[in-house]
Amino acid sequence: MLTFLPDSPPVPPAFETVDSHGDAAVLVICDHASATIPPALGDLGLAAPDRLSHIAWDIGAAEVARRLARRLSCPAVLAGISRLVIDCNRQPGDPSSIPARSCGVGIPGNHGVDEAEALDRAERWFWPYHTEIGNRIGQLWRHGTAPAMVAVHSFTPRINGGGARPWHVGVLWNRDARMALPLLDALSARPGLVVGDNQPYSGREINYTLDTHAGAAGLANVSFEIRQDLVADAAGCERWAALLAEVLQPVLADPGIAHAQVY
Repeated sequence: MLTFLPDSPPVPPAFETVDSHGDAAVLVICDHASATIPPALGDLGLAAPDRLSHIAWDIGAAEVARRLARRLSCPAVLAGISRLVIDCNRQPGDPSSIPARSCGVGIPGNHGVDEAEALDRAERWFWPYHTEIGNRIGQLWRHGTAPAMVAVHSFTPRINGGGARPWHVGVLWNRDARMALPLLDALSARPGLVVGDNQPYSGREINYTLDTHAGAAGLANVSFEIRQDLVADAAGCERWAALLAEVLQPVLADPGIAHAQVY
């Protein structure tokens, strides 16, 4: 178990927030926003390139999420810790929650993590992030309209050195199609844009945060996966934040998503 003494290095915050003075009934989230590893865990036994690679976080996703929230005039909650420390989009206890290996790369600092340390990591970073999401949803909902949730992720152009992934963006969803289907139509209508329906991952398989906070409560929700080479710099992040805001605005204005409906 980690022990933090008074002179220990500071513990990284569990989350970052983007506040809004607007009245949009939507919350943007980013589960894999940070590559930060707390000083007490050292480097988890990884070389610098791996600590900053896609195995540690979703490259570009945090900046897209911040810019998207500002364009929508809504709040955002971004996880503050690397998914190699604990993955905020996995149920604690799941083998991929504190991975011993990711995309073929061993994570020495996660080998042999005992129950006490696993619980400690969850208490320090996982649960505060999810509590903040719950609090933000409550604040929005108390204004009278059921809020929607939008998650931002990114994916590698190739998987494990294999073939190229053709999609520029994926729209991930589980049972509630109220946002996903019109967004798929709107994005697919853009010339030259290759759009994945539950690609390159499926929202029916890995969707912990949205299922827990939105799906279980009947709140409309959707997750975007953007190819990382398209959001590798500020200009790319701005382009994608602008595009996502443009296609989201008419969907969010639809009265059909402004109520809770459990599927």
